[in-house]
Amino acid sequence: MRMPIATVCLLCLLLLVWSAPAPAQTPEERGLEIAREADRRDQGWQTFSADLTMVLRNREGETSQRRIKAYNLEVPGDGDRSLLVFRSPADVSGTRFLTFSHKRGDDDQWLYLPALKRVKRISAANKGGSFMGSEFSYEDMSAPELEKFSYRYLRDDDYKGRKVFVIERVPVDAHSLYSRQVVWIDKEFYIPWKIAYYNRRGDHLKTLTYHKYKRYLGKYWRPGRMVMVNHRNGKATALVRKNYRFRDPQVQPGLFSPQGLGGG
Repeated sequence: MRMPIATVCLLCLLLLVWSAPAPAQTPEERGLEIAREADRRDQGWQTFSADLTMVLRNREGETSQRRIKAYNLEVPGDGDRSLLVFRSPADVSGTRFLTFSHKRGDDDQWLYLPALKRVKRISAANKGGSFMGSEFSYEDMSAPELEKFSYRYLRDDDYKGRKVFVIERVPVDAHSLYSRQVVWIDKEFYIPWKIAYYNRRGDHLKTLTYHKYKRYLGKYWRPGRMVMVNHRNGKATALVRKNYRFRDPQVQPGLFSPQGLGGG
């Protein structure tokens, strides 16, 4: 029994469609895919706390330290919340910094200064300013939510013996300090190893590197040390984290209250 010519033509067309290679991804699609996978792998941690030491180094190599307690809360459907409570030295003890990151729109940030006994709200236009005299800006202290950037895959590379993706992300916020950021992301674990920050003029302003990662709860990677180097002024700030405690019962939503920042 012979098939009608139209049926034969249709089958041939279907075979061609099935056997045709999938269209190649654009650099933008590939970059977004990598960023989405990194974001997906770091979901579901709920809460954690950690002890944090901020080490400030000037261009002469002299250092000073600050002790901080950090609390973090994951908010389903929105960005993360974080609270930093400064413990020492005496001139900054009691200072509290609260951030509500958002997937879209401006983040909310408040700084409580005990010497002034008042809470200062950080405006969107001032988020490029230095955070507590460090080489981290207020913008850097917000969680890098997926929706805050557009993405582009640049290349595969090697970083200190690790295979990595190198992607570019461009902030969508018109008030951002940066024109773009280049990120080195581990191919196996989808964690960042390095971020190069470029200012609005396109100059390489700062570089952030991550060190001494450990895995918690079997899947969540956190660095033991982060170092931000400012290429313009020769200064650097390290954030050393230890005593991570996931699902910490002390970390409750009420802890992250702007009204409670000055409450002790």
